[in-house]
Amino acid sequence: LGREDGVPKTPKWAEEITGVPARIIKALARLWATKRTTIMHHYGGGMIRGAYSTEPARLEVALLAMQGIGKPGRHQLHGAFLQSSLIVHPVDLWSKIQEAIIKYSRCRAPSYSLVAIRNHDEFKKLFKQFIPRVLVPEAVLNPPIEWYSHTWVACPTECQFEKHKYPAEGCPEIRMIWSSCCCWLTCWNGGYKMAEAFRSPKIEFILAQSPWLENDALFADIILPVTTPLEEDDVVFVQWPKNTQFNALIFSPKCIEPIGESKSDYEICCLIAEKLGPALGIPDLLDKFTGGKRNFDEWLRAFFEETGVSKYISFEEWKEKGYWLLPVDPNWKLQKPYMSFFAEDPDSFPLKTPSGKIEFYSERLAELGDPERPPIPKYIPYGETWWESLQHPRAKKYPFLLVSNHPRWRMHAQLDDVAWFHEIPTCKVRGPDGYLYEPIWINRRDAEKLGIKTGDIVMVYNERGAVLAGAYVTERIMPGVVSIDHGARADIVSLEDRIDRGGAINLIAPKEEGKTAALMVVSGYLVNIKKVDLEELKAKYPEALQKPYNKAFGLCYERYVKDSS
Repeated sequence: LGREDGVPKTPKWAEEITGVPARIIKALARLWATKRTTIMHHYGGGMIRGAYSTEPARLEVALLAMQGIGKPGRHQLHGAFLQSSLIVHPVDLWSKIQEAIIKYSRCRAPSYSLVAIRNHDEFKKLFKQFIPRVLVPEAVLNPPIEWYSHTWVACPTECQFEKHKYPAEGCPEIRMIWSSCCCWLTCWNGGYKMAEAFRSPKIEFILAQSPWLENDALFADIILPVTTPLEEDDVVFVQWPKNTQFNALIFSPKCIEPIGESKSDYEICCLIAEKLGPALGIPDLLDKFTGGKRNFDEWLRAFFEETGVSKYISFEEWKEKGYWLLPVDPNWKLQKPYMSFFAEDPDSFPLKTPSGKIEFYSERLAELGDPERPPIPKYIPYGETWWESLQHPRAKKYPFLLVSNHPRWRMHAQLDDVAWFHEIPTCKVRGPDGYLYEPIWINRRDAEKLGIKTGDIVMVYNERGAVLAGAYVTERIMPGVVSIDHGARADIVSLEDRIDRGGAINLIAPKEEGKTAALMVVSGYLVNIKKVDLEELKAKYPEALQKPYNKAFGLCYERYVKDSS
C-alpha cells in the first residue's frame, strides 16, 4: 500500500489515474466491505486483454478472499468447474460423455481441456512441440524463443512455472502453416508481424481451409473451401461454461446441402490423409486418423454408443427428437457450493497452494523474480515489457488510450459482411468514397481539437502501423480515450507501409509478450489519430484503393481474384 515506492495508494491517488472521484471510490469500498457484493464479467473484456492483465485478475480474487470466500454469498462461479460445483447427475453420464468427446472429437480443444484438468502430466505428453498463439510470429522470425506455461486455460497453477522453448529439443522449425481458422490478423495481437511471418522465406507452404476468402487465407498457397455449420451434420454437448441451467446432448442437422465443392474440415482431412499416407509410406494413415469411421453416420453412432446415453434413449429416437437432457439430481439444492468445504474446515480441505491456505503473497511468484508479475497483485502502469500507459513519456507521441471490445455487430470476426447491420450507424461509417469503414468512437472535445466530425475518415496509428476508420463523435466515451471493436476484416492497403483500410485494429496491437506470461494485449494501448485526405491516399495507393467493392456487403471475391476465362 505504498511502502515499496513511497506513494500511498489512497483514493486520491486512484482518482488521478482513473478519473473516478475519490468520494465514489470510498463509497464503493465501504459498500464492498459491509455487504455481500457481486461482480459479473465474462472473460473480463479489456480488463484481461491488456498489458499487465494478470494484476486485475489477481486483485479481484484477493478482494473475494478478503470477503471470506466459501462462506454464504461469497463465491466465485468458475466456468471450468461447474460440473463439480453446481450440477449433480443421478446417472454417471457426464464423465462418460466427456470420455467420448476425448475419443471422437474432431476438434481437439475440448479433449485437451479435459486431459489438462484431470492429469497435467498426461497433457504434456500430447505435444512434442507447441507454440502459444501470441508467440507464433516471433517463433517464425526470431527463433529460438522461450516462455513459461502451456497457456491452456484448464492447466493447473503449477503449469505457470514450467519453462518451454522453441524449437524443442530434437524438433525442427516451422516450414509449413496449415490453417483451419484463418483469423490471426484480426483476432490476435501484433497482426502486421504475423503478416511478415506469413511471407517469411522460412515458410515454404501455407494451406488454408476457410468458407471465406479473407484475412489469413489471402496469404495461402492453396485455399480449400469449407462448409459452414449450416451445411453439415454435427453433435453438440451443451455444458459448462456455456450453459448453467442444464446439460444436453444435441443432434445438429444441416440446413442445406454443401455449396459448390465445399466439404467439412473433417472430410478435407480425410481426403488429404488418403493421398498423403501412401506418399509418406503410411498406407493406413486414413484409418489411423478416422479410427475406421470415415462415414459421418458411422462416427456419430459410435460416439453416441460411447456416451452411454443409449441406455435411456435409442440412437434413432435421439436423432428424431434432436436432443436428450441429462437428468438433474432432485436433491441438488443440498449440494454445498464450491469452496464452502474450505471455508468450514480449511485443515481438512486445503487449497492447492504451497501452504494450503489463501496466499495474498505468492512465494512461487517471488521465486520467479519477475517485477512485472510481483508476489502481491498491484497496479502497474508500465514496465520493461509494455509502455502502453498515458503516464509513460511515449504518450506525448501517442496521446490516446485505445479500448477494443468484442463487437456488438459481429461475432468476433464473423458476420462483418451483413448488409442489414451496415445500416446501423454504430456498425459501419460510410465514407465519402462509399467504403464502409469501422467506426472509431471519439470524445467531442478531442474531436473538436483535431478538427474531426462524424463521418470523417481518420488514421489510427502508432509505431506498429496504421488502420483507417470512420469517425463517430460522441459524449459516450472519455476524453483521451478512443474505441474500435475488434474483428473487422483486414483490407491491407500496403504491407510495406503497414496501412489497413478494413479497420482490423488488432494489426497495431502490441506484439510484445511478458517475460513469464505470454499475454494477449489487444486493448488499453497507446495510439494517435489524425484526419486523412482520401484523395491523397488514392493518389499514393491507386491500385489498392480502387479495387472492386460491394457497397452493401463490403469486401468481395472479385477484389482478390481475377477471372482468367
